[in-house]
Order: sequence, then C-alpha cells, then structure tokens
Amino acid sequence: MPHPYVLLSAAVSLDGYLDDTGPERLLLSSPADFDRVDEVRASVDAILIGAGTVRADNPRLLVNSPERRAARTAAGLPEYPLKVTVSGSGDLDPAAQFWHTGGEKVLYTTDKGAERARALGLATDVVPLGADLDWRRLLTHLHDVRGVRRLMVEGGGLIHTQLLTQGLADELQLVLAPLFVGDPEAPRLFGPGGYQSGRLRLLETRRIEDVVLMRYEPTAPGTGPLPVAADHHWLALACELAAQCPPSDTAFSVGAVVVAVDGTELARGHSREGGDPVVHAEEAALAKTDPADPRLAGATVYSSLEPCARRASRPAPCARLILDAGVRRVVTAWREPDTFVAEADGSGVLAAGGVEVVVLPEHEERAKAPNRHLPH
Repeated sequence: MPHPYVLLSAAVSLDGYLDDTGPERLLLSSPADFDRVDEVRASVDAILIGAGTVRADNPRLLVNSPERRAARTAAGLPEYPLKVTVSGSGDLDPAAQFWHTGGEKVLYTTDKGAERARALGLATDVVPLGADLDWRRLLTHLHDVRGVRRLMVEGGGLIHTQLLTQGLADELQLVLAPLFVGDPEAPRLFGPGGYQSGRLRLLETRRIEDVVLMRYEPTAPGTGPLPVAADHHWLALACELAAQCPPSDTAFSVGAVVVAVDGTELARGHSREGGDPVVHAEEAALAKTDPADPRLAGATVYSSLEPCARRASRPAPCARLILDAGVRRVVTAWREPDTFVAEADGSGVLAAGGVEVVVLPEHEERAKAPNRHLPH
C-alpha cells in the first residue's frame, strides 16, 4: 500500500549517542542546525516521535519560525504539521506539552493501549492498530486517511532502528556533533537488528557551524513480496528511463534497472535504446550484464511496465530473458494492457518460473505518462 516518504532525522555524538544520562537534554546541534531542522519541519506534512521521547524530553515539536508558518498557511496548509506519536501501552502523561501545543495530533497504539489512552483523556486522535504495533499499517493510515505525503521522524533510537530494519525509511538525515558521551547507559541512535545489506548512498554533506549534516538513502532492494523504500527509488528511476525512450506508435516506452542485493546497480536500459527500433527495456539492460555474474541470482529487475510474455519482434520475450538470467525478483509499476498483445501475462510467466513479482501501483501514472498517445 502507498506510504509517505519517510525521512529520519537525528543528531548524534561522535561515538553515536543521542543524549547523555544527565537531567537536562544534551544539546548536540548548533543554533544554525536547529534552524535547518525547523525548515525541514515546515516542509513536511507530519512529524513523528516515539513515546519514550515524549516522556524523556517533553517536546513541543513545533515550527518555530513565524515566517515559515505563514508560508504554510499561504500555501493552503495547516500552520503546523500533524504531530504523531506511537505507544504500545498508551500510557502517556496527559499534561505533556506535546498534546497542548501546535495543531492536530494523533496517537497510534494497540487495541489495549487505545483503551488506556482514552481513559487518560489524552488530547489527541487515538488510532488502534490491533494487538501489536504495525509500522506498515501505521504508514498506510497516515497516507490514506491523514493525507501525509512526507513524514519526518525525530526519534528516538528504537523508532529509527525499527523503520530502518523494516526497510521503511526513504532518507536518513544525520548530524554529527563534535563531542563524546562515552556512557554505556546513555541512549544510542541505532540498536541491534536485521539491517538490510549494502551501503547507503550519500546524497549530501554540509558543514553547519561546528556540526556536519550527512544525508543518505538506502539502496538495497527488498527480498520478498513486501516492498522496501529502495524499491520505490529504483522503480522511480525505471520510470524516468521510460520517459527517455524515442517515441513510437507501435510499442511501449519502458525503462528497466537491474540491481544487486546489496544495492549495486548492475545495468539499466530503455525501449529502442541505441537506435534499435525493437529492443525492449529489460532486454537492453540484461544485455549489459555478464551472464556468469553470480549477483544476478539475488538481483531485482525494476521495470516500469510488466515484462512481456509474448512478442513478435524477437524470439525470446523479456519474461523468458529474466528467467534465463537467473533473476528471482521483479518489481513493476503497471500490468501490460491489451494494446498490442491480448491477455498478456508476463507476471504469470515469471511467477510460474519461481520469480517473486511485486507491483507498486503508486508508480503507475508515471509509467503510463510516456505512453499516453497509445490506444487503450
């Protein structure tokens, strides 16, 4: 299901701590970085923190700049982003500043936690997620019911760890502060867990007074039927490649990317690439890989359109090429319509050959865009 773009934001000491164990919150960011965070808050639809952060820091979680709040209202947005917190128990202080400042608030909790939260009279919309907290269900609710398209997550460490290990974080904005904490009892940013393999992609580094901002995005594909954030990034790239295709009235414009399990891009291609009027995107991409490359067995093929099951221009359709390459996972945005081939079912051919096919319909409109001129 569609999720918001999830941006994790945190500041840490050089030895990876979020705070010390003193009675006052340890200020890790510089004044200029606090202003940057305020700017990011003003740009999102919702800000999320965990119950532990509500209890430990008693934050207001506001956009502090009057000019930024005015710009939001001028754009037809609420003055403040939606404030979100998560608590399995629902046991939170009704007097906390979180509930009594800013605009709308929502608490995601369990069925039992919802009973407790309502009994406490918390000044918030209470949304139970079932017997246990479910991040995918939470993000889907934020997207579909609350209209959240960009979500900023400000902690704590457990929340960041869960979102990263479940492959639900689209971006990490990490600020490194020039000090050490060194207390093993102090909270750390990331805990142990089953993190995805591979290196994150560095998007930006920026010096802000005496701290350094680093922005990263995950690159490793998912490994099963549930999509991860990187799947959306790679499929978006495939849709961009589709837009680069030479136009045709007799064939689809499609983009494809082949990505190893660690997030390494192995190849990319698009329809009619290199002046070949009949080459398909997946065919063009796979032709650039070494058939003996052991990484293909764990790779994911991202294609803006479902790989073809039948074609007249070449002996082997793209579904067959994918199977022959040993790829066992395909992510696509759009099932092939009957424009040129009746009852095409590349996904069925792939599934019968043991390939996991994941369809992300939220990318369908981008995949269709370069094909709007075609019938049906």
